[in-house]
Amino acid sequence: MKRMAFALILGLGATIARADEYDVLSHDFFRPTNPLAQRDEFGLVHQGPHVNATDFAPRYHWRWMYYFKASEQVILDPAYVGSMQTALRRLGYYCGPIDGVFTAEVADSIARLQKNYSMHVTGTLNDPVRRALHMP
Repeated sequence: MKRMAFALILGLGATIARADEYDVLSHDFFRPTNPLAQRDEFGLVHQGPHVNATDFAPRYHWRWMYYFKASEQVILDPAYVGSMQTALRRLGYYCGPIDGVFTAEVADSIARLQKNYSMHVTGTLNDPVRRALHMP
């Protein structure tokens, strides 16, 4: 009886291990390749069909590397600023061009976002703004 239970547990474990091999979400074909794509609280990507010039700017390959960068560092990165402009436009705060340049218009849109989310209004990129935009 013990041998039969052991064989059943072993067979069930092998079946589960093989099921992970065919997991649809584990293939890179279905995963987004843009680490700066806006995600919601469930990790789902919200990336528009339009291609901007900043989409081809150099960026890190892993999303978690942006969490270690200070806000002063990421506003100098055109890919990050372009992604932030896209997120602000998606939420209706920004109407300017997606060019990857942190301008006064971007700062005004961040200030409006901070006001609507009841944050301390500074017009600068900080961690609560990054969380509100679902960006790293």
